Amino acid sequence: MTEDALAYVKQRGLGALADKMGIEIVEFSIERSVARMPVLGNTQPADLLHGGAYVVLGESLGSMSANLYAGEGRLAVGIEINASHTRSATEGYVTGVCTPIHLGRTLTTHEIAVTDDRGRRCSTIRITNLIKDL
Repeated sequence: MTEDALAYVKQRGLGALADKMGIEIVEFSIERSVARMPVLGNTQPADLLHGGAYVVLGESLGSMSANLYAGEGRLAVGIEINASHTRSATEGYVTGVCTPIHLGRTLTTHEIAVTDDRGRRCSTIRITNLIKDL
């Protein structure tokens, strides 16, 4: 995590929803961002991590990464997101690793791979952000 990127995350924050869900940034740069989230407190009635929780983790990482890339005086906003859930997490933490697929002048696309504590992929999220001037 570079000092500039770390300062950016601390100054901007992840937002109230990410805070409520217990999302913590582990690593943060334009090339790779990592965050983790507890399963406990983010489950559906069957005690599985809620599918929407995976998406919140993915969107938080993808949008923050796109905004870091966009730079000062510009804002990245999500315009499309999709997720494929392939396994259910039931305990511990899930970890999202966000990497860019495309970094353009006005659009970014990121993939977020979410794994459980055993390293098994639980969800794959892809988000596209539009970068606009403020």
